[in-house]
Amino acid sequence: MTRTRTILGLAAASAAVVALAACSSGDSGSGSGSTDAAGDDYGLVQAGTLTVATEGTYRPFSFHEDGSGDLVGYDVEVAEAVAEKLGLEVQFQETQWDAIFAGLDAGRFDVIANQVSITPEREEQYLFSEPYTVSRGVVVVNEGDTSISSFDDLEGKTTAQSLTSNWYELATESGANVEAVEGWAQAVSLLQQGRVDATINDQLTFLDYLNTTPDAAIEVAAETDETSESAFALTQDKEALVEAIDEALAELREEGVLAELGEKYFGADVSE
Repeated sequence: MTRTRTILGLAAASAAVVALAACSSGDSGSGSGSTDAAGDDYGLVQAGTLTVATEGTYRPFSFHEDGSGDLVGYDVEVAEAVAEKLGLEVQFQETQWDAIFAGLDAGRFDVIANQVSITPEREEQYLFSEPYTVSRGVVVVNEGDTSISSFDDLEGKTTAQSLTSNWYELATESGANVEAVEGWAQAVSLLQQGRVDATINDQLTFLDYLNTTPDAAIEVAAETDETSESAFALTQDKEALVEAIDEALAELREEGVLAELGEKYFGADVSE
């Protein structure tokens, strides 16, 4: 589903940031450098702090770095960059996916940054920022295989897919025979062994694999027209905060920061 959203008014977002900056500089008695007005402006859980829910176990989006144990990842660094633009501290609350929306509803955090896909069903309940991740479905083949260049070419071919994924449905709709696998790792292994002709998966999964396994001799043969977009998710009373986040994301995109973070974690700009 290709989806567009009009960027909310620059003046409104700028006014919100200016108001926050005034609060941050006006109360020298506050340890965080901000007053309760900052919380009033955006309805923050804690004035002067952007409280962000993320899993912390979802590589490469939100995970703990080997060695240091620091919380890192694409979503983590995007959230940090947005908070910096807004003049806010950032605090992450690691939460299991199954409980993450319940925690948002309960007011435990301000936003979710965990590759939350924008769907019509979720838009009925939540507000979303502008997307900071855009992805497509891709057909992955062994390097140099010219027998597949479109989804139509999957007719009669064998693909490796998880039977519970949307990609399984797409493969069968394209006329492919499906070899059942548990996930990407098994699928790509069967592909490289020549036991299947292709596998369909998310573009981000493919890019992450190439970024960590640059010598892998696989390539994208085709991609879907429809995109999947992920964004910050917020409760419906956070309109002012959404406006400010959208303005921050627009600046980060213009400055090339989102592209740099995409290159760091995926070897490509995945923000648009």
